[in-house]
This record gives sequence, structure tokens and C-alpha cells, in this order.
Amino acid sequence: MCIAAFIWQAHPLYPFFLLQNRDEYHQRPTKPVAWWDSGEILGGRDELAGGTWLACSRTGRVAFLTNVLELHTLPEAKSRGDLPVLFLESTKSPMEFAEELVTEAHQYNGFNLIVADVSSKSMVYVSNRPKGEPITIQEVSPGIHVLSNAKLDSPWHKVIIFTLTSLLYDYVSAVDQAPFMKGL
Repeated sequence: MCIAAFIWQAHPLYPFFLLQNRDEYHQRPTKPVAWWDSGEILGGRDELAGGTWLACSRTGRVAFLTNVLELHTLPEAKSRGDLPVLFLESTKSPMEFAEELVTEAHQYNGFNLIVADVSSKSMVYVSNRPKGEPITIQEVSPGIHVLSNAKLDSPWHKVIIFTLTSLLYDYVSAVDQAPFMKGL
């Protein structure tokens, strides 16, 4: 299960702090985190479809996604990994990008997508599930959030989520910022 825990606009030193684990499709070949050929995107890369699950730009834009667990998927669907790339290559605000995605979201298997512009303090959550319902577009409020294979802040595994988010905030609060930043 892919999972991301993040702090958004709720810490005095770090406007955005993310922990993400991608553990689906272990056999699928990927490139490690690096600057892409354009020199504008930093992230891992899916070697089959060319997309990514997490990347950022030099201008402070960030995008990451998780897959929604489903029994039946569309074999002809577009690659979900294209979504973060499309956002990072665009100049649209997170909300503008999300609103334009509405018209083609049905062409992808189930996804949860976060798109953000750290410099403008704008973060938006987008999901095309549950199937048959309108696409979800939601401005992400300041705070601690968890995104797994269900909706943002879904109550799946409540104890694990609570522990992970609490530990994340405690760690970021307690860490001496100089060695922490040097380690990044």
C-alpha cells in the first residue's frame, strides 16, 4: 500500500514536509531520484510509461499520487504517472490544473493526486474515485494529512495513521534544524 504523510502550512520552520512510501509494482523498472533531462523536474521515474509517483520542480511545485485499490481496472487507461508530470510542466495553479483534469479524469484508473505550489501556499487534492461519482477537488487545509489508497485523510488503519502523523510532527518539531537541513 502506498502511503504519504505530510505537514502542510502548519509548522513554523517547514511549510511542507513529506514522507512517502511507494510499494506497489515492485518488479516494475524505475529510475532513482534525479534531475530529469529538462533540468526542471526532480523525481524518480517509471521506466515503462515515463511518469512518476512523486516529483518537484525548481520553482517550488510538488506533485505526488497514490493508486486507488480496485478489483477491475481499465487495461487501455492512460498512465497515472503522467499526472504529476503534466502538473509540473504546466504553469497552471494547482486549482486550475485540477479543474482542467475533470474532463479527462475518467481516462485513468483510480488515483489520488496532490498538486501544490509551495511559494503560493496552494495545495489541492484530486481523486477520480469512487467510480461513477464526480471527480473530487479539494483545497488542502493547513495541518497533518495522510494519503493512502483511499481518500485523503481516510480513516483506514486509524491507529497507524495517528501514530505516523504524530511521530512525523514530533520529529520535525524536535529536530535541530541545521543538521536536518544539511542532511537534505
